[in-house]
Amino acid sequence: MAKQDTTFMDTIVSLCKRRGFVYPASEIYGGIGNTYDYGPLGVELKRRVKEAWWSRMVTMRDDMVGLDSAIIQNPQTWITSGHVAGFTDPLVDCKKCKARFRADKLDDARCTEKPSRTPVENKCELTEARAFNLMFKTQIGAVEGSGSVAYLRPETAQGIFLNFKNVLESSRVKPPFGIAQIGKSFRNEITPGNFVFRTREFEQAEMEFFIPPEQNDHWYQYWRKERHQWYVDYGVNPEKLRLREHAKDELAHYSTGCTDVEYEYPFGWGELEGIACRTDFDLKRHSEASGKDLSYFDPEKKVRYLPWVVEPAAGVDRTALTMLIDAYEEDVVEDEKRVVLHFHPEIAPVTVGVFPLVKKEGMPEKAREIDQMLRQARFTTFYDESAAIGRRYRRQDEIGTPYGITIDGDTMKDGVVTIRNRDTMLQEKVKVAEIESWLRHAIRAWKRPAKKAASAG
Repeated sequence: MAKQDTTFMDTIVSLCKRRGFVYPASEIYGGIGNTYDYGPLGVELKRRVKEAWWSRMVTMRDDMVGLDSAIIQNPQTWITSGHVAGFTDPLVDCKKCKARFRADKLDDARCTEKPSRTPVENKCELTEARAFNLMFKTQIGAVEGSGSVAYLRPETAQGIFLNFKNVLESSRVKPPFGIAQIGKSFRNEITPGNFVFRTREFEQAEMEFFIPPEQNDHWYQYWRKERHQWYVDYGVNPEKLRLREHAKDELAHYSTGCTDVEYEYPFGWGELEGIACRTDFDLKRHSEASGKDLSYFDPEKKVRYLPWVVEPAAGVDRTALTMLIDAYEEDVVEDEKRVVLHFHPEIAPVTVGVFPLVKKEGMPEKAREIDQMLRQARFTTFYDESAAIGRRYRRQDEIGTPYGITIDGDTMKDGVVTIRNRDTMLQEKVKVAEIESWLRHAIRAWKRPAKKAASAG
């Protein structure tokens, strides 16, 4: 890994802790490997990412419904899906330092004795590879035993398949239609890393789109384009995005195709989201194992069939990290370094900063009034009256707040405020009564800044 890239990731991690995006979990007890807590700004960032995904995938469509399935399902679920027998990674141990690595990812791993080298470069004494199941086991009931074993779900998809018939019968939907879900999943990764990019506890945004088999190619191409465009629409640099089609030897035995939406991270290209053709594999397996008929009868064509499935599956934590990395920029304003996050306004944790120019002449009271007005209009705001106005702007730039409203003498005299744009730093006078409509128009019209200064890293 290049030193420059490492430095940039260190910058991102430092910013996240300093400004309250992400903290190491249980830090006062020394933490726990690759586990993180989301702070006040991180919670808002993740919430907005999820809302943006849900809005595009469910709210704005008439062929989609939502679901929230249980984290702990009947253990037979994971036997039927193949996770108990086959959800494994090849594991090797180093006999010298006792570290564990994925045998198929040794080129990406770092030796614990010499982090600048891979285990191969450091000539680690590695054991033969063995299968390591990634599911977390737990117990149900008061008495432990084989009959009480359950699993924390490693994906949200199976809960959707189990409920296919329920949704079909209760929601008056018919193929082609989708069931979407956002929720926590758990995988006992051998080598989690790169901050929140790969963790053992993470949040997924998955959708299973159920279709007549003959429509598979059409919907596969549709969802490839649609999901790639979603990231572009929310401000991710298209030059750092790509669609990578899986080679035949990468595909699951039941799959006819899979594409990853990848982003060029400081540590290299990595998967943001996968769009997979799952055929009728899951419905067929669960139908056979449960004895329940999960087929669909088409009343128009008078045929019964098991729908095929196209699945877009994204990681919420990974998406939030991507948007944070992509938004980061450093420039110089008035001979002073400015750190700015160019978040899309619908993604930014705080939408509007509210600032009285001075702490007198009724300005704080008027600023509080405007702040409450915007909160009631469902804008996320941050009120700040300490330090010089330029310093307050910089603090909001660093957390990605797109708009700053200053209450000054003109406000008290003429009823107008000054609204500053984070990306251009241009300022505009707006009547108090028109602030809400001005903001809504600005958010709708937002475009990713055309030219960015050289960023750190």
